[in-house]
Amino acid sequence: MIAPDDALGHLISRRLRFRFAGSHLVPYVVGGQMVQRHQDHDRRTRERVIAEKLKPAEFPRSLSYDPEWALENLMGPNVLWLAESLSQVMELKPGMRVLDLGCGKAVSSIFLAKEFGVRVWATDLWIEAGENWRRVCESGVEELVFPIHAEAHALPFAGGFFDAIVSLDAYHYFGTDDLYLGRHFAPLVRPGGQIGIVVPSVVHEFDDPPAHLERFWAREWELWSFRSPDWWRGHWAKTGLVQVEVADLIPEGWRHWVNWDEASLELGFVPEPFAARLPEWIEMMRKDAGRNLGFTRVVARRKAEPES
Repeated sequence: MIAPDDALGHLISRRLRFRFAGSHLVPYVVGGQMVQRHQDHDRRTRERVIAEKLKPAEFPRSLSYDPEWALENLMGPNVLWLAESLSQVMELKPGMRVLDLGCGKAVSSIFLAKEFGVRVWATDLWIEAGENWRRVCESGVEELVFPIHAEAHALPFAGGFFDAIVSLDAYHYFGTDDLYLGRHFAPLVRPGGQIGIVVPSVVHEFDDPPAHLERFWAREWELWSFRSPDWWRGHWAKTGLVQVEVADLIPEGWRHWVNWDEASLELGFVPEPFAARLPEWIEMMRKDAGRNLGFTRVVARRKAEPES
């Protein structure tokens, strides 16, 4: 889905896959288990980092989940926090059928099932359904979460099947296409059902990145998929297929992003060569302090079909 750059090409031979996570590319093992370097850290260090970085009061539901479980399954920014922030502006009720598109290791799907009693179709391309099924069973939600292995343009679901659709830290990889919402996404939710996404974003659109961002945008062209809340609102509204209800920045989203990156780095959950690159990104994010970067959440409701 996203090609790694030449500097990372040698890792392909080790059967790694990559997912661009905004600040960095996070690999995970397909044919084996990645050694977790966090085991080298003493318990006192872990407890300090978790207390300082990974217990934000803004996400009370997420506080009941083991931070190390989230770290062990990371594929980018903390998806528990992203899921909770989206749930704060969506209507999720027990028994609803929910598509979680680009679910990664199904952490967000497990969270939604446990917290809201919804039934979740945990759909991802890079993580095999069997691997996610094991995680689902270990979490005790096998009656509510159903892993699916599928690509975002070939989703095996009936039109109008879902009561709601969510996508967390994934939609910007395919959803900036003008045709995607209408051809592949909105038709899967029933009329009146909600669609919600959280994506890494810029605060305001720019043609030329500010000086402190310039080298990152020049080096990693995928960052141009970061769009503003206003851009996303217009991108969906212009189709006439949905009524956009929310398009805003997650409050202090940039700070949560930095705290997560710092914690995952300090506790050894970021493998090389990404660990060597991450401090530069963190320094830039702290310098930016939310002036240009953060997370956008967008919620819309599918309009009823016009009468013929």
